[in-house]
Amino acid sequence: MGTLELGAQQAINKCIRVNKGEEVVLVTDRGTAEVADALEKVLSGLACKIHRFVMEDFGERPEDGSNPLPFPRQIAQAYETATVSIYAAAGRKGELKSFRVPMLNLVDSNPKVRHGHMPNVNRLIMETGMSTDYDVVQQLSAKVHGIVKTARQIRVTSPAGTDFLARFNPAWRWLISDGQITAEQWSNLPDGEVFTCAETATGRAVVDGCLGDYFGREGTCETWPVIVDFKDGLVTSVRCEKRPEIQAELEKYVKQDANASRIGEFAIGTNVGLDRIIGVLLQDEKFPGVHIAIGHGYPEKTGSPWSSDAHLDMVLRNVTIEVDGRTIMKAGGFTIL
Repeated sequence: MGTLELGAQQAINKCIRVNKGEEVVLVTDRGTAEVADALEKVLSGLACKIHRFVMEDFGERPEDGSNPLPFPRQIAQAYETATVSIYAAAGRKGELKSFRVPMLNLVDSNPKVRHGHMPNVNRLIMETGMSTDYDVVQQLSAKVHGIVKTARQIRVTSPAGTDFLARFNPAWRWLISDGQITAEQWSNLPDGEVFTCAETATGRAVVDGCLGDYFGREGTCETWPVIVDFKDGLVTSVRCEKRPEIQAELEKYVKQDANASRIGEFAIGTNVGLDRIIGVLLQDEKFPGVHIAIGHGYPEKTGSPWSSDAHLDMVLRNVTIEVDGRTIMKAGGFTIL
């Protein structure tokens, strides 16, 4: 395991590749101050001009999502001259739509900004996923991308009961997310995945890793798996027998807009430096295996033709992946190393 300091150095120097004297927007919150301090220390060593914003300074952030914090104009103005952006803060219910999406839209529309996205980052993530060998991650990601970029269908199975077939549109793009952040492509950190948007999927996903969005507060769902059934790309049922309150919330989630129940992102984690799922999506989605998301499929990146205010990631454990009949992972281990 690495250190908080090493993780911060890798984020700034290896992934975002900040140059001396750059202007940086650092968005954080009170609960993530330890990580933000470590990042700021590395940035200060590069004589950067740092605009540090603490989200609670702009209003309350209720856990129940009753009044999600909007993206402040003051932060937006700082992006006008910045060339680097970092978000390192805990997620709250409703803030995906009210805060993070407007921020990322601003990043996407600014051709100068390189953005590192770290929702729910903590010390453990900095010591593990951010301290991994990104040269290895980049090599494996390129190999996986070379196999899947022309895939027409991928079957995913697991001992827990996952068995679904996802189909892909050859006109839509597969992207490599391996820690190399550019002005053209922001990325989550820690990194290590190859992803696209599935055109459709049929079958069952047994989610026994963790959930994203505001469900991330629950940690790992290994002891209360969520069963999601798909047909022709749409969720037909979602069940969580051991946590009925979670099931009720998920049933509401998939109805929030016309595409909230549609399979979107399909991703293969490539960060082989990780040895366990910790219950934080930011890192767990990079764990070797598969995660899928319902809702938004990153149309601005993948070329998929729909959008949604929803984006619920779901991490699966111990999967076997067959790409057009070729097995590239068996029971959670890559067979192409």
